[in-house]
Amino acid sequence: MTLKIIRSLLVLIFLFGLTGTSLELLLLGHTEESWQFVPLVLQGLALVILAWYTVVRSRVAMRFFRGLMGLFILSSIAGLILHYQGNVEFELEMYPNLGGFALFWNAITGATPVVGPGNMALLGLIGWVYSFRHPVLLQKRSFSADKTPGVTNP
Repeated sequence: MTLKIIRSLLVLIFLFGLTGTSLELLLLGHTEESWQFVPLVLQGLALVILAWYTVVRSRVAMRFFRGLMGLFILSSIAGLILHYQGNVEFELEMYPNLGGFALFWNAITGATPVVGPGNMALLGLIGWVYSFRHPVLLQKRSFSADKTPGVTNP
């Protein structure tokens, strides 16, 4: 029962973070270039997959969710790199002779939040912990259906 409560709290925390992050990205206009849509698309997919899982409680849905959490983490790493590179380019346009630690410092404290994409990794880790050893993944596979009859899943 305790694990069921913890799992329910984790998915609520995940959904709360997902909502806040999506709203923040939309309010900031994180839609100017195609790569800026990646976190929004991933977040939308997370909602779709969680809805799918809520309806059918299938192992396949949970596996898709776990895989998506890996993509959240990868997108976070890509976002960190892209934000840093964008700030470096901006700083070099402003101060062409800037280099070394001064360039690094100005880039990580620049206008674009370099560690902002880390929130996607945090959400990915929360989602992964939610799905870790999830009961639907531990069930023995049934040939007639993706879920075992008579077993309820949290």
